[in-house]
Parts: sequence; structure tokens; C-alpha cells
Amino acid sequence: MDRALVAPGPSPARTALAALCVTQVTSWGVLFYAFTVLLPRISDEPDWTASEAAACFSGALLISALVGIRVGKVIDRQGPRVVMTAGSVVAVLATLAIAAAPNLAAFAAAWVLAGLAMAATFYLPAFASLTRWYGERRVWALTTLTLAGGLSSLIFAPLTAVFADAWGWRGAYVALAIVLAVVTIPLHWFALAAPWPEPPAPAPNDLPAPSPPAVTFVLLAAALTLSALGVHGVLVAAVPLLEERGMDPTTAAWALGLGGLGQTLGRLLYGTLSRRVGVTSRTVALVGAGGITTLLLGLVPGPAALLIVLSMLAGMVRGNLTLLQATAVPDRWGHANYGHRSAVLSAPVMVATALAPFLVTFAAARFGGYPEVFLLLAAVSGVATALALATGPRR
Repeated sequence: MDRALVAPGPSPARTALAALCVTQVTSWGVLFYAFTVLLPRISDEPDWTASEAAACFSGALLISALVGIRVGKVIDRQGPRVVMTAGSVVAVLATLAIAAAPNLAAFAAAWVLAGLAMAATFYLPAFASLTRWYGERRVWALTTLTLAGGLSSLIFAPLTAVFADAWGWRGAYVALAIVLAVVTIPLHWFALAAPWPEPPAPAPNDLPAPSPPAVTFVLLAAALTLSALGVHGVLVAAVPLLEERGMDPTTAAWALGLGGLGQTLGRLLYGTLSRRVGVTSRTVALVGAGGITTLLLGLVPGPAALLIVLSMLAGMVRGNLTLLQATAVPDRWGHANYGHRSAVLSAPVMVATALAPFLVTFAAARFGGYPEVFLLLAAVSGVATALALATGPRR
């Protein structure tokens, strides 16, 4: 058997990795991608608008970002089993509460609960777990996990559309809650039972790395933040845009799902890109590519096949941008203080990601349609590209 196909690490860690690949696909599919598919149907409710519904979703992402700091500390001490299992239980309850919400206040409260579940079930706790279990081989494990995670929209966007066609958006959330319960709760409890290793001791000869130049760090954070606002705005607005272009909801959901497949394919290319292209050029190229695909989606009216191809290209760029952010600090300033520096760099990016759904739906209502929103998002990515260019070395 080819050694490349054999998972490194002890058997319990391989079991945990396989389980987390499945639960990440499911958790992201139900708590994140389902909303992007169901938003047009949710906005038909007489008691709230699309902007108000998106604001509730954005609030959940903000809560997830804040609570995630505490979740990371708990996992550092005791491992992921209890935290991620409890998070899955909360996720099921939150999804059912979303489905049953009789008014906007109850809908918002349900998304608060969903934000707590996101913090305990999304990438952050999974990354922390695999980093500890796999040690020096963590890059292989994290890459495998993100490749699997990229399939989430491919699976759950069309599945959500099928459920919604059959039972409406509320019935779709009930069906998704059942899937979430059956898949994630037992896997998190039984497959994450591997012994929790002690944290590695620092090497005796480790020297502190110099602090990153403040101007470069701020410019990089601003570039990645605006880029995240652009690409995640596209992710949220893709289905409404495609429906405005004449696609039926199911076909639009499939286009979003194929964008997720493109995201996975894009991550397969990042290793080659990082070896052959310098860090500044790579950052400028990927951020700029995000703006170009966004611009094309805003300008091209059809046909449907071309829009699906553009959706896949946008997904490929988005997949590379995820890994670009993950490697931004060590590529420039080494591995010393990686956790702290990455957290500081990621904080505004997470805020932009959380605000994107609300800002996009608000802008669509303001400008009268989603094509105009895509042109605005392309302009935001253009500013991000200029900022990324300014992060290059200076004489």
C-alpha cells in the first residue's frame, strides 16, 4: 500500500481524525451552510426581513468567536470529548429552536444558542485537539480535516434544498437537527476518547522571535479582514444572486455546493503555491483573485453552467485564503508565539466573517439587488489587494 495513503499517528488519533472529518462536515452543514440556502425562504416570513434574519445569524458567529477563546482554554486542559459532545447536544437543541421560533425574538435567542454550539463544534476545538494528538505531524492532520470540511456545502446545500422543497424551511431544520444528533453526538463521545497528552515542553534552546513590525502587521490584518468580508459576503449572497439570475432554489443550492467542492480542490493546490510563490506575492494574488471572481459573478448574467463554474472558481480561491490566513504568521515571523499572534491577527477577520451576512442582506435591500452587492464586495476585495501589496518588504 502507498505510504501516502496511510494515516500517521497512533490508532486512537486516527479514529479521532476520521470522526472529526465527519462531524465537521455535518456541523458546518447544519449550523452554517443551511442558513445560506434557507435565507430566501426565511425572509418570506411576515414577521421579519432578510436583514433581520441575517443579523441573528451574524450574532451567532460573533458569539462563537468570543466564546471560542474560553473553549480553547478548556480543551487545552481536559481534551475535546466532553466539550464537543456537549456542543453537539446544544447544536441540536438550537436547530430545533430555530425551526420552532414563533417570532423574531425567539429566532434571535435560538441563534444565540447556536453561537455557543458553533464555538464548541467548529474548527477551533478540532484544530486544538488534532494539534495535541498529532504533535509534529499535525500539519498532515489539519490539512486532512480542512479538505473534508470543504465538502460540507457540497453535501448539505443540496440536501437542505431537498428538505426545504419537501417540508419548508422549518421542516428542513427539524430534519437537519435529526441528522446532527445521529451523526455528531455519538461520534464526539465515543471517538474522541483517546488519552489527552501533556502539553509539549518548550525546547531548551528556543529563543524568542522578534516582534513583527507593527505597520506590516496592521496592514496584513486589514487586508485579510477586508478579504474575509468580501469572500464570506459572496458565500452568503450566492444563492439569492443565482435565484435572481433565474436559477431555481435547488439548482442554486447545487451551485453553492459545487463551490464547496472547488474549495476542497483549491486547498490541494496551496502546498505547491506556497513553495513556488513568495509570501507577499501569494497574498496579493489570492486576495486579488477573490475580488476578480466576485466581480465576474456580479457582472455575468448567465448561462447557469457558466455561473456554476464561476462559483467553483470562487470556492477554490476561498479554500486557498483559509490556508493563507493559517500560515500568514509563521511564513513571515516564524513559529514563536504563534498562538497569540495568530489570535490577534484572526480576531478582526472573525468579526468581518460574522458581520458579512447582515451587511450583505442590508446592502441588497438598500441597492435593490444582489448583483450590485457583488460589485461592492469586489471593490472591497480590491482595497484588500492594495493593502496586501503594501505588506511587502521595505528597504
